[in-house]
Amino acid sequence: MPIKKCEAFVLRSFPVGEQDKIVFLLSREKGILQGIAKGARKFNNRFGSSLEPFSYIDVQYYEKEKKELLTLNSCDLKKSFFNLHHNYDTSCLLAYIAEMVENFYPPRHKDETLFRLIYALLQALEKGQSPQWIGAYFEAWLAKLNGFLPNFKKCRRCRAKITSSSWLTMKRDGVFCHNCTDTKKYPVPIGMDEFITFINKNHPAVAYPQNLKLKEVRKLLQEILVFHLERIPKSLLFQRNTSLKNE
Repeated sequence: MPIKKCEAFVLRSFPVGEQDKIVFLLSREKGILQGIAKGARKFNNRFGSSLEPFSYIDVQYYEKEKKELLTLNSCDLKKSFFNLHHNYDTSCLLAYIAEMVENFYPPRHKDETLFRLIYALLQALEKGQSPQWIGAYFEAWLAKLNGFLPNFKKCRRCRAKITSSSWLTMKRDGVFCHNCTDTKKYPVPIGMDEFITFINKNHPAVAYPQNLKLKEVRKLLQEILVFHLERIPKSLLFQRNTSLKNE
């Protein structure tokens, strides 16, 4: 079998058997890949620290026909983001990002924009950007890339320009103005349209508008994503439960 190569981020890994690990990768060339790293749990193994979550690596692997599970041969660490895990909020955010990427993208679905997005988010976090801001930036782009992001500029029913309060529709696929809404269950934060315009034009490391209510923005974006996922991700549920205990 020929050895293949790709560029990837490690999303997560877990032990299997006595010495091995199953590894989930987000590759630039082939999207999400799942492989086995044999001997990865041995002392002084050949993979070293390259299988830590969100390590940026060059990976060499073998691939058997009609089998999803790859056999990882070696990994060269291009850049480690291990220091980000020292911050609790950032570590929780990265676990959430990894879970959401796995949930919304099928195996081997190539998406160059997603790959570049993840790299940009990691660079921004490394520069000290707020985990709350990076969470909002990621959620908005995830919704956009999957075709879930509503048009916040116009009312879905009357098509009038939104100039004041608006509310998300029950199917989370658009917004209604105050004249057209049937329910006020999902209010749209003031400045939501400006937020979407900002992230379309700026790298996540750029300082964001300080008047933006990130908590409200993220709550709305999560409503959209959870609705389409049809369940609450474990990492998000953990964060919500932790926040409630700390209040």
